[in-house]
Amino acid sequence: MVIFKKELLNLIDNELKKYLNKDDNLYNASKHLTFAGGKRIRPYLTLLVYKLKKDDLEKALPGAVSVELIHNYTLIHDDIMDNDDLRRGKPTVHKVFGVPIAILAGDLLYAKAFEAISNIEDNKKAHEVLKILSKACVEVCEGQAMDMEFERRFPNMDEYLEMIRKKTGALLEASAKIGGILADFNEEELKAIEEYSKLIGLNFQIQDDILDLIGDKNKIGKPVGSDIREGKKTIIIIHALENLDEEKKGRLLSLLGKKDITDEEIKEAIEILKPSIEYAKKLMEENNKKALKALEIFDKDRRKDLEDLANFIISRIY
Repeated sequence: MVIFKKELLNLIDNELKKYLNKDDNLYNASKHLTFAGGKRIRPYLTLLVYKLKKDDLEKALPGAVSVELIHNYTLIHDDIMDNDDLRRGKPTVHKVFGVPIAILAGDLLYAKAFEAISNIEDNKKAHEVLKILSKACVEVCEGQAMDMEFERRFPNMDEYLEMIRKKTGALLEASAKIGGILADFNEEELKAIEEYSKLIGLNFQIQDDILDLIGDKNKIGKPVGSDIREGKKTIIIIHALENLDEEKKGRLLSLLGKKDITDEEIKEAIEILKPSIEYAKKLMEENNKKALKALEIFDKDRRKDLEDLANFIISRIY
């Protein structure tokens, strides 16, 4: 498992504090989730990509935190839509501050992201970063809308992968591309880092789907099998329904979305899903190999942290 470098995380947190530097109800609501212990994978990825060619990290910080601010904005609004009580093991923003202030807190984070971009020294690069991040915001919204649509029907595998590429992967892709733009990558290098980030973005969500079924509830912050209880159409569920025999398929469908499902029934569903869990693991391994292959055009020593990050994403336990 990758050990995130504390000096980089401190740089990110200190930069975030510059944009959330007031002490009132609105700003406290905005800070509630932002500083509640997130992994900081997105801004960390921006800095690691930047470090492939340059070392003056302070020039990459505004671009790095712009993505983290957007990420936290999406989480606050997500929690409101889903009426979730907990996020990162703490009460959600709307549960603590109420829905109206939570919506404003999310909106503030969204606006602060573009304030951060305005602090990028090179205007041409700032413009490119603006295009990348605004496109990612559009794709996150499209992905969320697809996910909501799938509550009413079962998507096929291609539709699901497109949904997670947008909803989860778009901001990871943006993080990497922003690092590349700020570090003056050429076209070949940008293409390689785009491929890498697209694949690790897919893997990030696939591993989340796996952890819901076989993770440690104390690590993942929710009961194992929550996706079964909620009837979520994950990559594992979709694969199972496309490949199970009729008897097992019928049993699985009877358990999916069952609000009063027992722990024993969740265990039964997980047992039915075991071949599909293995399928998801193999797909992640294939994606990871391709992601690491895409990095080979970069310096061996400088790319190691990105290789570690890719390996962390498919082996993480939270």
